[in-house]
Amino acid sequence: MAGKTISEKILSDKSGVDARSGDVVVCRVDGAMGTDASVPMAIDYFEAMGGERVLHPEKLAFALDHYAPAPNRDSTRLHTRTRDFARVHGIHLWEVGDGIGHQLMVESGRITPGSLVVGADSHAVTYGALNAFGTGIGSSDLAAIMISGRMWLRVPESIKVTLRGKLGASVYPKDIALALAHELGADGAAYQALEFEGDGIDTLDLEDRLVLSNLSVEMGAKNGVFPGIVQADHDAIYAREVVLDLYSIAPQIALPHQVDRVVPIGRAAGTAVQMVYLGTCTGGRVRDFHQALDVLKAGGGPAPGVQLVVTPASRTVLETLSRDGTLTDFIAMGAVIVTPGCGSCCGTCGSIPGDGVNVISTANRNFKGRMGNSNAMIYLASPAACAAAAVRGAITDPRETA
Repeated sequence: MAGKTISEKILSDKSGVDARSGDVVVCRVDGAMGTDASVPMAIDYFEAMGGERVLHPEKLAFALDHYAPAPNRDSTRLHTRTRDFARVHGIHLWEVGDGIGHQLMVESGRITPGSLVVGADSHAVTYGALNAFGTGIGSSDLAAIMISGRMWLRVPESIKVTLRGKLGASVYPKDIALALAHELGADGAAYQALEFEGDGIDTLDLEDRLVLSNLSVEMGAKNGVFPGIVQADHDAIYAREVVLDLYSIAPQIALPHQVDRVVPIGRAAGTAVQMVYLGTCTGGRVRDFHQALDVLKAGGGPAPGVQLVVTPASRTVLETLSRDGTLTDFIAMGAVIVTPGCGSCCGTCGSIPGDGVNVISTANRNFKGRMGNSNAMIYLASPAACAAAAVRGAITDPRETA
């Protein structure tokens, strides 16, 4: 019999059966995360299912990150309900200002190689960077996990994404992810796993891999996983293979309003920008801010009329930026510093762009209305490319500012 992919191996282990792509399996869950946008509804399902106690509270964590700080009274009610449920059932709670749930799951060591860890938020695919099967679930699934500790999954087919070589100067993991989105399309990997391999992955550290796993869902993928303790067999069967030569990738940009509407950034050069957004679970880590700051310093800071918004992915990131002087530099440049969390990425809090504003962002989504205003235009690029746009007041190839 043919060998197995990483996803098939992990789901075989968690279900206790010989799981192959296409099989439906019931798996024990090693960890689950919920947010203030998903937990209140999960509580409704929990109660409707007759739930009385949470089976494994130590495997759960809730994050108040989507409405941070709460922008209105309704949001405070969601927070209160989440806090109360967590307290009663002994579930770990990350408070407002602690950061984005996905970042906190990684920082806290709740993701381990070979584990099945899910989140009631689509960007739980981020966990695949640590050789885990990480995927997003709905609130009803979270409720079922709270009651039974298990969930069902259809084992996905896998697409082998082979990365060759290394990136050139001023080209970053976000550019790889956007190039892959262009190659596959927004639904080109629907309910399939992206399995990264090749000598190119040896040039990517954990922070780099987090970006690629995070953006896997933007191609429709069920998960995006890197090798580690769990490796694919040499004779594993794949639905297809995509090969990317990293050195040949130029800085990329996703044009409004689709994440797969990707072109080399030079083709959008000169487009005026009024807001630059640095943050999110894709681009809100320490290295991202350092990369952006290097470009901003070299260029003398943001151009007049450009609003620079900085939203660290976690309190730990914020503290690091504060200690090393990065935060002071951003403040001196007139940046708006937002509470660690999702910020305006999903348009529920933070700095919302005005009508007709062009935003260039380190985030993962740019569909119409994503940042809370359907009359704004959102472009997606690397932290360095976003910073270059801030300096010039227009979209710019970051290699021109290096």
